[in-house]
Amino acid sequence: MSKVWLGGIYLKEEGGYDLVLRSLHHYKKRLRNIRNSPEIKDAPMFAQIIEQEAMKAYKTVSSIIIKITDGLQNAESLKTIEPDLYVIQKALVCYQSDIQKKDTDPFYSELITNKDVANADLTKIPSALEKIVSYC
Repeated sequence: MSKVWLGGIYLKEEGGYDLVLRSLHHYKKRLRNIRNSPEIKDAPMFAQIIEQEAMKAYKTVSSIIIKITDGLQNAESLKTIEPDLYVIQKALVCYQSDIQKKDTDPFYSELITNKDVANADLTKIPSALEKIVSYC
């Protein structure tokens, strides 16, 4: 008996797509600005490798955004993002972490454009992380 991925239901029926898309767009922005990240400034010898990996991930994130957008019209196409759940999890965790850091460093503050929405999202992210990887 195969398991049913409940993350698709969360995305489409529970409105989770909104938060997930915001986190994916934020993650793309973060990947584009990886060179300016405080973490990279502390490890300049790894900067080039990290930038190369960020550009690979950027392409993957872009394709996931398209899949989710298409999936809002056709629930069957949401199943195609199941292999990419780890990227969605990374995006949610990155978004959560950057929201928490937005008041401590200008880098993060500039990444978070709508602070009110981000603060509201902060309380929803733990639930999203759980639901996006749920099976029954």
